[in-house]
Amino acid sequence: MRLALAQLNPLVGDLRGNAEQILAAARQAEAMGASLLLTPELSLWGYPPRDLLLRPSKLAEQTEALDWLVEQRNGACSLLIGVALQAGDQRTPTLFNGIALVDDQGWQGVARKQLLPSYDVFDERRYFRPGDGACILRLQGGEQLGLTICEDLWVEDELQRERLSGPDPIAALAEAKPDLMINLAASPFDPGKPALRRRLAGEAARRMGCPVVYLNQVGGNDELVFDGGSFVVASDGTTLLELPACIETVQIWDSSTPATAPIKPPSQDELLLRALVLGVRDYARKCGFRQALLGLSGGIDSALVAVIAAAALGADNVSTLLMPSPWSSAGSVEDAIGLASRLGLNRQTLPIGSLMEGFDSGLRPALADGPQGVTAENLQSRIRGTLLMAVANQQGQLLLTTGNKSELAVGYCTLYGDMNGGLAVIGDLYKTTVFRLCDWIDSPEAAACRLDLGLPAEGELVGAKIRSKPPSAELRPDQKDSDSLPDYTELDSLLMGLVQERIPAEKLVAAGHDKALVERVQQLLSRAEFKRRQAAPLLKVSPQAFGSGWRLPIAAG
Repeated sequence: MRLALAQLNPLVGDLRGNAEQILAAARQAEAMGASLLLTPELSLWGYPPRDLLLRPSKLAEQTEALDWLVEQRNGACSLLIGVALQAGDQRTPTLFNGIALVDDQGWQGVARKQLLPSYDVFDERRYFRPGDGACILRLQGGEQLGLTICEDLWVEDELQRERLSGPDPIAALAEAKPDLMINLAASPFDPGKPALRRRLAGEAARRMGCPVVYLNQVGGNDELVFDGGSFVVASDGTTLLELPACIETVQIWDSSTPATAPIKPPSQDELLLRALVLGVRDYARKCGFRQALLGLSGGIDSALVAVIAAAALGADNVSTLLMPSPWSSAGSVEDAIGLASRLGLNRQTLPIGSLMEGFDSGLRPALADGPQGVTAENLQSRIRGTLLMAVANQQGQLLLTTGNKSELAVGYCTLYGDMNGGLAVIGDLYKTTVFRLCDWIDSPEAAACRLDLGLPAEGELVGAKIRSKPPSAELRPDQKDSDSLPDYTELDSLLMGLVQERIPAEKLVAAGHDKALVERVQQLLSRAEFKRRQAAPLLKVSPQAFGSGWRLPIAAG
């Protein structure tokens, strides 16, 4: 068998555009001698299509797109395409998450997903019915292909944290003894997934006694980033073919040829940086933005966002505003200017001292002593947020927020201030992760990756001064984050336990955390829910992000 793996980056809902992308991949595959082209889960729709699946007009578009592909093939290789298959009755859900075969006979549904995830960011049971029974496709040459879709591979209790209740599609396929098993996936990125996918595919290959092809979607769709990283493993679990992470590509796998030389896997920090860059690039491109804007403070968070934005959109397309107040240190302003210069970013400086005085004066009729304390500090953030929104609005730019996950978790952020924007680039990175990633970016190990992403390869980007200074919002004289928050090392450890692991407070105390601190952080986490509900979409790069997969009430005991 000579198969083409099309690791595609679809636009959600653009069925005709995605069909054209699939056809282009089919032409490329045909030129390389492939007999069958594989595309990711729901490749005709883009994943996740969410409530677009509920629109009858979109289902009609799907039929038109498939019919168009049949007409345009002109003898090219056959296609396996991720589609929504209609059940044929009036019961809900009315669809299956399925696979269609497009060949000389036309098109037909050939597989239905059996395990439907409805946890974290997934909500497939809202739209789909589960399929039942093994899905076997018999090719004209007599080969038997076992077909599975994404979650159908995730059935190993000893390898994964959670296993959905339901059938074991791998066990059913093992009884059918296929010559090859194919898994078409749309699996979002988090740092632990690439290795886990390999282990799951390797175990499936050993159970069935045949090679396994794992084909993943690539690209950013709203908050989700799909890292690709597709591969083929032999029946003993050894790797036969690897596709690159975070890059759209079409590659051939011939079952008669030996394994390719293994690719050195990227480090966790490189994968994280590439995923964030891909997420920003696709969010901007797919939403119609060519340029971005961010506020540059001289701190580490805005520095990291600036690096990511420059790599995603090109330095010429990223603008920055420096908005110093009377409390901004000269060092922070110098650090912000130096960062913008190293990255080649456009920068403008808009001091806010006079605006602060204007607000103080304007509020005196209502507040006899004028704004004080946290009110005054939040006003500075809101002044900056207003300036940023005005410039972005006037210049048609995507405003990037620069807050991190630690701040968002405990509410150390200002509504209608530093939370303003269209995308929270590092909203799923704890503060300690921000420091770690910036250290890696400035290390010699990152030079090749930086060059590949279009960033300067020599010298530091973030800079030692930014990486070593104590975090501070600089909203009052000599302010430090540590005045209001625990040390980030301890805070992030607690937050990871509370947010990601959902560890009960008593177990965190038993593990050595101070009881009063655990209770305080729990309270801050709960009280900040109303802010998170109004935050910009963030790029999910962890197993548990504040986004569509975090569903807690605001008013709750």
